[in-house]
Amino acid sequence: MKRVVLLGSTGSIGTSTVKVAEDLPDRIQLIGLGAGNNTELLLEQVRRHRPAAISITDPLKAKALRDVLGTSPEVFSGAEGLIKLATLPAADIVLIAIVGTAGLQPALAAIRAGKDIAIASKEILVMAGEIVMSEARRHGVRVLAVDSEHSAIFQCLDGKPSTSVRKLWLTASGGPFRQTPKEDFAHITVEGALKHPSWVMGRKITIDSATLFNKGLEMIEARWLFDIEMARVGVVVHPQSVVHSMVEFVDGSMLAQLSTPDMCLPIQYALTCPDRVPSDRVQTSLARLGNLTFEEPDPIRFPALDLARRAGEEGGTMPAVLNAANEVAVEAFVNRRISFCQISETVAATLQRHRVVAHPTLEQILEADAWARREACR
Repeated sequence: MKRVVLLGSTGSIGTSTVKVAEDLPDRIQLIGLGAGNNTELLLEQVRRHRPAAISITDPLKAKALRDVLGTSPEVFSGAEGLIKLATLPAADIVLIAIVGTAGLQPALAAIRAGKDIAIASKEILVMAGEIVMSEARRHGVRVLAVDSEHSAIFQCLDGKPSTSVRKLWLTASGGPFRQTPKEDFAHITVEGALKHPSWVMGRKITIDSATLFNKGLEMIEARWLFDIEMARVGVVVHPQSVVHSMVEFVDGSMLAQLSTPDMCLPIQYALTCPDRVPSDRVQTSLARLGNLTFEEPDPIRFPALDLARRAGEEGGTMPAVLNAANEVAVEAFVNRRISFCQISETVAATLQRHRVVAHPTLEQILEADAWARREACR
């Protein structure tokens, strides 16, 4: 039995994780649930899974939950509540599915408490990959991938060292504008950007998939997860989203992990690996799929990849600035204050103005994050 703390239980990854736990009641026990502010769904999850502790962002909603639930489970709130959950003594693993930067402190707290962590929040390794992986090595815990792309690479590597790798290949669907001419990008709407061809995801990650910033962030994440420099991380467009990623080895051979798109599969593997546990949730028929195709990404229409590569190569505080500026720009686009093209332009301008701090402390990373958010609003 794996005792799991789930941070972000009411989001898209969180609800998929709950499904996996319900599929495998003899293997997975949810002992802690952290939510944003969806009290109704959190209450439903509590009644089904009876966790030892829960947390919600708003202290007033936490009080209301205590009034409903009594003394069990324990109810926490805010950033402190997430850290309480992340360090529950009974937990074996903490799965972090919080959008944005709020998952960073709980991730470090979990590691320092000796817990394995499973990361669905890219920002944790993008912002502070050097610190997180160093702390994980120091405390002897595992950092596991939940993203389908990084899970695929993890499965293909199967413990082989980075010296055996020629290149890691992250696959990208290409998003809804894969075939849209550059001259039409000025007319892209929020509604169009939210129509992902392969996945049903949250608003922020769906917009990131349309710009390919999502793939750029994944490149930086892969650099830290698999201890490999940016030059050996590449992206290929694969519209069918069946090949989730590939590893090209130094002898020229390539291994890929394939399955019908469903986040339950990488979540399940992160929580049960190295075991393969039976599940009927994902079914894949190559015959019905027919063709699997691949294309080079277009850097002119999708400059996000080059911006992310530059940030990853420079390192230091630059990836944190990239991530923060993109978050601000995406929010501005969703609120119709800037155009789709201005998302990348805003990030590029913010990176250009940043003075990089090499090997930063956590405090310096958070300062760079705050600086970039102010700059991106200019």
